[in-house]
Amino acid sequence: MIVNNYRAMMLIKDLKDEQLTPSIVFELHKTVTDGTLSEEDGEIAGAFRTAKDDICVFSKDDDRTPVYVPPAASELPDRLQALCDFANKKDETDKDYIPPIIRAIIVHFMIGYDHPFVDGNGRTARALFYWMMAKEKYWLMEYISISRVIKKAPAKYMQAYLYSETDNNDLTYFIVHQLDVIKEAIRDLHEYLAAKSNQQREVEDALRHSTLNKTLNFRQMSLIRNALKNPGAEYTIKSHRTSHGVSYQTARTDLLALSEPHGLLRKYKSGKADVFIAPADLAEIIRNYDG
Repeated sequence: MIVNNYRAMMLIKDLKDEQLTPSIVFELHKTVTDGTLSEEDGEIAGAFRTAKDDICVFSKDDDRTPVYVPPAASELPDRLQALCDFANKKDETDKDYIPPIIRAIIVHFMIGYDHPFVDGNGRTARALFYWMMAKEKYWLMEYISISRVIKKAPAKYMQAYLYSETDNNDLTYFIVHQLDVIKEAIRDLHEYLAAKSNQQREVEDALRHSTLNKTLNFRQMSLIRNALKNPGAEYTIKSHRTSHGVSYQTARTDLLALSEPHGLLRKYKSGKADVFIAPADLAEIIRNYDG
C-alpha cells in the first residue's frame, strides 16, 4: 500500500491541472488498490460495484445489523458525474462559495458515502482529497499523512460518517473531524521536521569532531553531507566527476574510499558501472565511526 500511495501521489501531480472525470477516479482507484484486492476481485479495480455486490457497513458490535447501506449500484454513474461536476465548479457567487479545503473534504465524504467500489473506497476518497488540494495549490498537503492520523482513531472516522447520515446528512460532523485530522497531521509534520533538524545538527557536530573531518577531502565531505540529507541517494563516478569538475580517476578514488575502507557508502554494480548508495543508517555509522 505504501508503494501504491506513492504512485497515486505521482499520478495526482500529473493530473492536478485536469478537470476531474470519472475516468480519473477509476485510474486513482486502480492505482491505490493495485495488488491488494483478492484474486476473485482483481478485475473490478477501476470499475463500479454492481447490483450483485452486497455492500453494506455493519456495526463492530453486531455483524448482523447493517448501520449503513450505500446507494444502489444503478445510481452510481450519475452520482459520480455529479460529484466530478461539484469538484470542478468554479463560477460560484459569494453566497455559494465553498473554500477549497471544505470542498475537498466533501468530495472525500461523498466517495465514502456512495461507496462506488467493492473495496478501496477510503483510499480512493483520500487520494481525491489530495488531488483537490494539489489542484488548488495547497502544496503542504503533499507532505502530510491524514491516513496515519485516521488509523490511530478509526472509530472517530466512522462515527463522523454515521453522525452526518443520522442528522439529516449534516456534513458538519465530518468536516470538523477532518479539519481536526488535518491539523494533527500538520503538527506531526512539524514535529518530524524539528526532530530531523535536531538529528541533522547532531550528526553534523559528530562529523566535525570525527577523524573523518581530517581524513576526507572537501569533495567527499560535501557528498557525505548530501547523503545524510538524502538516504538512498545514488552516486556514480560520472555524477561525482561532473559535480566537482575532477578527472575520472580522482572521482573514482573519492568514491571507492568512501565505500572502502570508510564504509560510508554501499557499492554495487549496475551493468558495468559502479554505483554508490547512501545507506539509511549513515548517521549512525558516522556517530559510531572510530576510523
